[in-house]
Amino acid sequence: MRYEKLGYTALNVTDVERSRDFYERVVGLQYSGTSEQGHAFLRCSLDHHNIVLCPSQRPGLKRIGVEMQDDAAIDELADRLKHHGVRHYDVPPEECTAWHQGRTLRVSDPTTTTVFEFYSTMRQFGGQPYVHTHTKIQRLGHVVMKSPNFAQAIKFWTDVLEFKISDRVGDQVCFMRFHPNPYHHGIGVGHGAAPLLHHVNFMVTEVDDIGKAISRFSREKVAIVNGPGRHPASGSMFLYFLDPDGITLEYSFGMEEFPEHGYRKPRVFEPIPESYDYWRSFLDPRKATVGEIEQDSAHD
Repeated sequence: MRYEKLGYTALNVTDVERSRDFYERVVGLQYSGTSEQGHAFLRCSLDHHNIVLCPSQRPGLKRIGVEMQDDAAIDELADRLKHHGVRHYDVPPEECTAWHQGRTLRVSDPTTTTVFEFYSTMRQFGGQPYVHTHTKIQRLGHVVMKSPNFAQAIKFWTDVLEFKISDRVGDQVCFMRFHPNPYHHGIGVGHGAAPLLHHVNFMVTEVDDIGKAISRFSREKVAIVNGPGRHPASGSMFLYFLDPDGITLEYSFGMEEFPEHGYRKPRVFEPIPESYDYWRSFLDPRKATVGEIEQDSAHD
């Protein structure tokens, strides 16, 4: 299976305009339009969008978009899903057009209830590069979920979707990458009492982006819920904070990259606090407590 990258994360928010202002002005994304359904698109790349804000009474994760390398990769994925009896279908062309995507396969993950969209291409925003404001966002980095079906999720993601494990922290967290994309993880799953969005990550270009964010969040009265700290697995420096609905976001700087071939085997870290953060930094109990995962009601 050949993946290109984590393309976008669609979030359910209770007030789209309030959240749009936050993600533009405070996080540093650029607005790229609103659909007829009221979905606000924002980006941190050449792509039309990397974050979509969707109106809902329940804040959390709507779905995750993953770009494939080509149509052949989508065909291969469809065959694997059919072989394993996994619920999936082709997204109607008019919906793909509305979300500026090419051919798209929608999949309901039976282990975390997450809805994935695997698409061939996304339109670029008029060829205009993303221009940073206060924060040099490099890319949408990763998404992590929590699930009571931790072991089953790992098995589904590796055996069926062929995500590659990079590292684990005991039986608590597993970090995976969209091979052959080199970044240490584009997705992760942690053990939790119920399915829940843990956080959405944005990779930044300079360590100063994290330092300046601490000052900016203080002025804007944005809750910092963890950090600054450093993750032993990926080597990333991090800062976690909350959006207006209480959804957890992360800035991080630096990350291990894997070669396509001859990469190291996954490591298993002891499930102790130092395996999550070398620095044992500040941790607020509100971290990763808001983020209901929306299930796909279509094609039941």
